[in-house]
Amino acid sequence: MKEKPDSTPPPLIWTQPAPRRRQSPLERDEIVRAGVAVADEGGVDALTMAAVARRLGPYTPMALYRYVLNKDGLVDLMLDHVTGEIPLPSEPGDDWRADLRQVALDSWHMVKRHLWYAQLVPTRPSLGPRMMRRTEFLLQVLIRQGATVGDAMTYTALLDRHIFGSAQQEAEELAMRRRHGLHTPEQLTQAITAARELASGRRHPALTEWMTSPTGADMDEQFALSLAFLIDGIATRLPGRERGADTAREDRGPSGAVR
Repeated sequence: MKEKPDSTPPPLIWTQPAPRRRQSPLERDEIVRAGVAVADEGGVDALTMAAVARRLGPYTPMALYRYVLNKDGLVDLMLDHVTGEIPLPSEPGDDWRADLRQVALDSWHMVKRHLWYAQLVPTRPSLGPRMMRRTEFLLQVLIRQGATVGDAMTYTALLDRHIFGSAQQEAEELAMRRRHGLHTPEQLTQAITAARELASGRRHPALTEWMTSPTGADMDEQFALSLAFLIDGIATRLPGRERGADTAREDRGPSGAVR
C-alpha cells in the first residue's frame, strides 16, 4: 500500500534554535539585511534565495539554509526585522488615540519604505519578537480603555488591515504608473486631463470638472483621514463611550438645544 505523503507543515523559524557559529563569515542578520535589500530594489518577485546569495558574495543558496531554514524562514525574519523600524514607547501613554495614531502612522511610513512587506505579511504568522511586541502594545492601549482582549485584537486587526491594505494599493498604483510612464505627480495630472473627453458630457459633469483640474488629498493625507475615521469608530465601541454619546443626544431637543 502506497504511503500518503507527509502533510506536516515545515517548522517555523521561531521554534528552531539559533544557528551555531561556524567558520563561515556569514551571519543570520547579514542574510536578512541582504534579503531586505533585494526586496526593496526588485519587489517580491525578485526575492529568491539565489538572488540573496548573489547579494552576499560567492555563496550558494544552500549555504543560506542552515541559517534561515528555508525561504519562509527568511521572509519571517525579514518581516520581523523591518517591523523593528517602528518606534514603540515602553508602555501606553495618557492619550490612547494619540498612541494608536502614532503607531499606525509609523507603521505606514515603514511599509512605504518596504512595499513588499504589505504583500508578504498576510502570508506568514505574525510571531516574530518585534511583531509581537508591536501587537502587544496596541492591545494594551485598548485594554486600558476597557476593551476585552478579544475586542482589542479585533480593533488591532482592523488597524493593520487599513495600514497594509492601503500600502498594497499604493504598491499597485505605483506599478501602474511605471507601466504607463507616469513617474511624477505632474505626469499623472497631465494624463488625467488629457483623458477628460472620456467623461465629458451631461452624464458625468462632476467627474468632467475634476478631470479638467484634478485636486484632492494625496495618498498620505487620505491615509491620515481614513485612520481618523477608524479611530473615531473604535472610540464609539469602547465601554462607556457609546453610552455617553447616546445620553448626550437624549439630553438635546429636536433643534439640538440642550433641554
